[in-house]
Order: sequence, then structure tokens, then C-alpha cells
Amino acid sequence: MPDWLTGKPFAVTFAVLFLIVLARAQATYWIARGVSTGAMHTRLSKRLSGPKVSRAINEVNRWGPPVVAVSFLTVGFQTVANVAAGLTRMPWLRYTVAMLIGCVAWALIYATIGIAALEAGMALAAHSPWALVAVVIVVIAIAVTIIAIVSRRRKRQVVGNPTGGR
Repeated sequence: MPDWLTGKPFAVTFAVLFLIVLARAQATYWIARGVSTGAMHTRLSKRLSGPKVSRAINEVNRWGPPVVAVSFLTVGFQTVANVAAGLTRMPWLRYTVAMLIGCVAWALIYATIGIAALEAGMALAAHSPWALVAVVIVVIAIAVTIIAIVSRRRKRQVVGNPTGGR
């Protein structure tokens, strides 16, 4: 955590982190939207406005808001989701509502356990970088195991029920 946030009340920390992620997400969206608009004035415009592309854009705009909101719970995919929303020119209000939900979740996580985990990681790295590498490997192994178990259970449900549990 930046030194100027250390010791501040939770509400201040949350608000600062919320404003940071809000500004970053909106900037990413608008830069990508500008790139999309600029591309429409090039030789690519015919390819970017065809029926297949239009259909894909409509699907992203339809299903994209939940993806945008959930992307704030990930590392790395958040930027991709914001760029995709801008490139496909997702309507600003639809994007912003989803983005605000994601920003609240992100700021809440980072104002609580996120910063604690970061500080613990930094302390561990200062003590033993190899211990930090080992912890990261264990966390990744646990995540992969959980994903594999959930995936197998879903496949069993689909195989046992052709409607997929519906």
C-alpha cells in the first residue's frame, strides 16, 4: 500500500482504490473505443462492419456486461475485458454499470485481503524469495485442482443429464 494510505480509515482506502480502478477502467475503455473508431476510417472498415463482425459485436454487447463485472475479480483479464468492451463499442451506460459493480468488488478486495496478501508476499520475499515462489506454486496448484474438480463434476452432470441440469 502506498505510504500516504497507510493508517487511513477503511473508507478512505476504499474510496481511493475505487477511484483509481474507475479511472483506469474508463481510460482503457475509451482508448479502445477510439482505436475502434479510428479503424473504421481505414481499409479495414469493410471487414470491421460485415455481418459476421456485427453479429459477434452484438453477442459481446449482450453478454459482455457480466464478463466485465466478473473480470475485476481476476488478474490480467480485467484489462482484456475493458479493451473488448471498447473495441466492440459496447454502449457506455451498459459498460459503466457493469464496470462500477466490478470496481466496487475490486476496491473492497484490495482494501481488505488484497493489501494484506500483498504485504505478506512482500515480507516473505524479503525474508526468502524462494519461499514466495513455493507459496505461489502451491496456490496455483490448489487453484488448478479446484478447477479440475469442478470441471469433472460439471461433465458428470452433463453426461448423466443430457439437458445439462436444466
